[in-house]
Amino acid sequence: MEENMVRGTVAEGFESVREEFAAVAAGEGGDHAAQLVAYRHGERVVDLWTGPETTADSLFGAYSASKGATHLVVASLVQEGVLDLEQKVGHYWPQFALEGKGDVTLRELLAHRAGLVGADTGFTIEELADDRIVAERLGAQRPYWRPGTAFGYHALVMGALSGEVVRRATGRSVQELFAERVRDAYGVDFHLGLPQEHEPRFLSARPMVVTPERLAALTASASAPNSLSGIAFNRHHPQNPEVWELPNFPAVRTLGTASFGGTASARGLARMYAVAIGSVDGTAPLLKPETLALAGQIQSIGHDVVLGEQKAFTIGFHATSEYYPQLGQGSFGHSGAGGQQAFADPRNGIAYGYTRRRTPFPAAAGPENDRLIRTLYQAAATR
Repeated sequence: MEENMVRGTVAEGFESVREEFAAVAAGEGGDHAAQLVAYRHGERVVDLWTGPETTADSLFGAYSASKGATHLVVASLVQEGVLDLEQKVGHYWPQFALEGKGDVTLRELLAHRAGLVGADTGFTIEELADDRIVAERLGAQRPYWRPGTAFGYHALVMGALSGEVVRRATGRSVQELFAERVRDAYGVDFHLGLPQEHEPRFLSARPMVVTPERLAALTASASAPNSLSGIAFNRHHPQNPEVWELPNFPAVRTLGTASFGGTASARGLARMYAVAIGSVDGTAPLLKPETLALAGQIQSIGHDVVLGEQKAFTIGFHATSEYYPQLGQGSFGHSGAGGQQAFADPRNGIAYGYTRRRTPFPAAAGPENDRLIRTLYQAAATR
């Protein structure tokens, strides 16, 4: 079908990636819209897209891949000595040191160990879209576990917490610093705060296809709204939208909510990580080797008390090599609930970005990433 036609280019030796991407598109059905881009040692070796309305420059909601952009800024500030991972968060943000949080270090906060996964009363979407409001509420919130004793994914609020530390330390928002240090400096098509002139490029998110079998599975696995998971995903608030809807709210896109409000193309996702780890188009890398080692060093691994699954986190990033065995040790990045995946693999010199328009089942990094990443690494190994 025309809708499944794959467009774009691959470098010599990466033809198998195009074939696998085409197979994914065919298997997903005629409305599958997606982009796939990869760099190797600073060279863009894969640049593909498919689906109705989709172009190479289409922008998709990044969901939690936005946390990767946020924490590249944090890593750059740690590199410069502006932020100290061993310093208490309250040193930068005095109001944070309430309700038993006075000893929480920045390292613990970034590793999802602070217990601040949400607020007792929850948030409206307007509140959740505004990082300053979220930070103010969570600064006064009692943690849901004793900080440092466990970890759990701070899904909807992590970027607001990190961003408030950045704002207190620098006087500027993480969105401003990302635009200056990454987006504009390196020509990265990733926006934490979408300028109005780019709105026509945005393709609204679409929900997963829910069959009766999938509905039964969702119902069986759903946690109670007032459970730890329910609070973390704001399900205890009566006006909470579905996760897949988040990028479709103009306030989320305009404010560039640091946890989930970014918009990006796969070119932007991949280039963001490519420039972080190496030279692209003659530019100096964003991060130095010692900072890359820190970004990829596991800080929390094991049972995630929010998700109820085995997870691994570094300083604000996923420890991506724990999820894809092909990757080198020290790989880092962040996926998104809409199916997005993006990461840097410094040991192999690979940066990867994948976007899709329709939320997969279940909402998480699209399962096709397993196939695409495996094929990409096989191609890279023989080139």
